[in-house]
Amino acid sequence: MKTAIVLGATGLIGKNLVQQLAEHPSVSQVTAVTRRPVDYPSPKITNQVVDFDNLSQFAHIFRGDMLFSCLGTTKKQAGTIAKQRTVDLDYQLQVAQLAAQNQIKHYFLVSSSGANANSRSPYLQMKGELEQHVKQLHFDTVNIFQPSLLVGQRSDTRIAETLGNYLLPTICKLPWLKKYRPISGQQVAKKMVSVAMSEHKKTQIYALDVLFDC
Repeated sequence: MKTAIVLGATGLIGKNLVQQLAEHPSVSQVTAVTRRPVDYPSPKITNQVVDFDNLSQFAHIFRGDMLFSCLGTTKKQAGTIAKQRTVDLDYQLQVAQLAAQNQIKHYFLVSSSGANANSRSPYLQMKGELEQHVKQLHFDTVNIFQPSLLVGQRSDTRIAETLGNYLLPTICKLPWLKKYRPISGQQVAKKMVSVAMSEHKKTQIYALDVLFDC
């Protein structure tokens, strides 16, 4: 039986991931790491509330078999690119470092299509930098997932994504654009669980249409 930790447990992917892991017969416990208390119906799920500005005080939480990192925000939510970077890069990297120090063996990161440390896009740059950093940590396996536009029910409204939900499914019917079609948080979570229960490669990247194959 395996134990799993989910960072970003209330997000579009994270909430689906917590549920799917709790329902999996090979998982005995899921630790959902959040900013605020959340009630979960399954006895297999434990909620751990942390202060992300003082993560070192919560190092003991990051112990188990697998860490799933799904944390993320937008510039609009954060207020500035610098604050978005704190959430999307700094917090996730610090948690990954704590997990590696605690000898968690398997690490799973939700990144983004087009992630590149040398990108002119601040968002894609921070995602690429995080990928580079976590690859250097002492995990047995590092699995990185790079979805395109995510669709699903969110607690906040994102205009660009709402428009994309309507337009991209039609546009992406064109053969050469099919791999860029939107994907749901539930589908990404399903792929992550599938990989976690079967793959044993040192570093593997799952991008775009590969995420639908599960």
